[in-house]
Amino acid sequence: MKLSQVDLNLFVVFDTIYTEQNLTRTAEILHITQPAVSNALNRLRETVGDPLFVRTAKGMRPTPVAQNLIEPVRAALRQFESCLQSRDQFEPASANRVFRINAGDIAEPMFLPALAHHFEQHCPGLRLEVSFVDRNEAPLEMAAGNLDIAIDAPLLSHPELNSIRLLRDDYVCALRRDHPLADAPLTLEQYLSLRHIHISSRVRGPGHVDIALRALGQRRDIAVRLQHYVAAQAVIAATDFALSAPRGLVAQWDAATLPLPFETQQQELNVFWHKSAEDDPANRWLRETLLGLIGVEHIAVSR
Repeated sequence: MKLSQVDLNLFVVFDTIYTEQNLTRTAEILHITQPAVSNALNRLRETVGDPLFVRTAKGMRPTPVAQNLIEPVRAALRQFESCLQSRDQFEPASANRVFRINAGDIAEPMFLPALAHHFEQHCPGLRLEVSFVDRNEAPLEMAAGNLDIAIDAPLLSHPELNSIRLLRDDYVCALRRDHPLADAPLTLEQYLSLRHIHISSRVRGPGHVDIALRALGQRRDIAVRLQHYVAAQAVIAATDFALSAPRGLVAQWDAATLPLPFETQQQELNVFWHKSAEDDPANRWLRETLLGLIGVEHIAVSR
């Protein structure tokens, strides 16, 4: 069969089914109906002469023929996409587009003010839309083109995403400026005597600080549990409560910051993007600009 007789869009569907192993998610990512996905798969089966995927309780499992096809198909799709993108140069000073970023309440105040200022000064036609998407949904949203990048902890790991580290930061103890313990280094005894604010999107469960204290056989008194750091800033100012948080975040507040009197896991944040956007000029410019604004250099891409 000649290549001119084959609909190349079928291989895009094939690649997505292979990745997701689910026809419904494939339809969502490609913005087509599930019957259209099924029809494309049937046409490709006829073209190749093989079932390609077998429906199981764990999803659509590829046949040996599909397993042999996937790498050549992906290589061809990447090359074709690269050819198209190489013709689409991105000029930020004159571009008019929206960049969509997934970021939580640590990333927003730490990274986005500098990025917004850069847009204002140098790229007036560019706009930012920042949202928070569940970690499980972010890879699908990036694959679908609904998100350009995501800023999240390394827990956001997916085989179709690339990433680079933005931040590795120590936790410190934040207190109001005139707190009785604000003027000297904290001892462990003093830290444990305080009442604490704990930030978590979960209803229950420990954080990095609690896990570190457990290793010492200690436990802190949590007086307030909040979902967002922005609320903690106001609570600290109005109470004697303490907050343990990344240094770079609380450095922006009007608060005293003291080193923790024990070792704890550092806060890490990465920037993630879908592999299909690796060579996209606009996406690459966004990533490089963000890294440049926060002074990140010479960090290898994780693939």
